[in-house]
Amino acid sequence: MVDLLAVVRIRGWAKAPWFINDTLKLLRLSYNFNAMIYPKTKPILGMLNKAAPYITWGEINPDTLKALIQNRLETTSGDKVTDNYIKSSLNIENIDMMVKYLYDGKIYLHKLDSYFKLPIRLHPPKGGFKGSIKRPYKNKGEFGYRGEKINELLWRMM
Repeated sequence: MVDLLAVVRIRGWAKAPWFINDTLKLLRLSYNFNAMIYPKTKPILGMLNKAAPYITWGEINPDTLKALIQNRLETTSGDKVTDNYIKSSLNIENIDMMVKYLYDGKIYLHKLDSYFKLPIRLHPPKGGFKGSIKRPYKNKGEFGYRGEKINELLWRMM
């Protein structure tokens, strides 16, 4: 079973150093409130740590991932993702099985460009951010690693 990380960009590009902007482009987080799902690997963690002041990330649970796919992920034509679309394009029975395959490492969401519009676009969080986006999460801020708490943020942004 693969740990999946949800990565959300929370700050814009103004005054960001070039190397952070390049890293964010490699992570495919070009704009504020974009999200991507990646497996937890050493190269990805290195990129996340480099761009930490502009993003937040943590381990996503299956319920949140399913809701993210159903509510915010779009097909290449701009429609909502349905079980019929998953079955016809990816030959997977339904969205639940897709989530299971993502956790088993059989498919990777970031490699499904030809089926989905990536990155996933989110809304600003309902109620706003609880802390400053210029402080790390462990110091009552918003950026950086937040573990399981990323699920609460994603629910507020859907």
